[in-house]
Amino acid sequence: TSLLLMAGIVAVVGLSRRLTRRRLRSHPLLCTFLLEMLSTFQICACTNELCLLGNTEPKPHTGLTLTYGFTVLHGLTLPGSTCNPCGTLQPMWGGGTSVKIGGLKIGAQFVAAVLARVFMHFLWSLEMAEPHFGALSQGCSNPMQTTEMQAFCIELLFSVVFQLTVLRAESINPKYKVHLLALLITMLVYAGGNLTGAIFNPALAFSLHPNCFYDKFWSYSLVYWIAPSLGKFLVFYVF
Repeated sequence: TSLLLMAGIVAVVGLSRRLTRRRLRSHPLLCTFLLEMLSTFQICACTNELCLLGNTEPKPHTGLTLTYGFTVLHGLTLPGSTCNPCGTLQPMWGGGTSVKIGGLKIGAQFVAAVLARVFMHFLWSLEMAEPHFGALSQGCSNPMQTTEMQAFCIELLFSVVFQLTVLRAESINPKYKVHLLALLITMLVYAGGNLTGAIFNPALAFSLHPNCFYDKFWSYSLVYWIAPSLGKFLVFYVF
């Protein structure tokens, strides 16, 4: 049921993106906002559901396989979208994107993060699948299973590795690039998922753990917002 649910989300988002391109060509700003919002919504909604399936036996093989598979699916179905505020900062700093467009995309990403969380909470309340039972009563799932400083360094390192790989893989055939990035993300999740969740995406982190940001805003903003953004800064200016 969970897999069908995520497949349905991907299908609906794909149809919505196609309609948006067709109907809103004469409104580029609105089209840009909606495309980025829909893409980020897909990633956040599917990842919220994947988190519930992470404890499915055999562990961690099931969770890692689903992570790889859906990362490839996202890469194939969401071309041209960053879905990550850190990825949007790069062209802004490099002058390839105006501050207005960059801010619009980042705003769309956080709007999508909130909408995805609300939407998934609604679906979980229907208890259509066994993993949904009790999902609403979890509150802050506390993804940080280490000290704040170690969590900061892990998310910073993962962000640097991921963003640097994205830059180096620009010349690779898109068909192979999708699998390369999916494999890298799966490896990072395996390496640090039990310590910080290995998110390195501020919008996705806010969608997955909004209650944690409410309870310990400064700690979680430091680890899941500032660390990935600093990683992007290091990649852009150092490497």
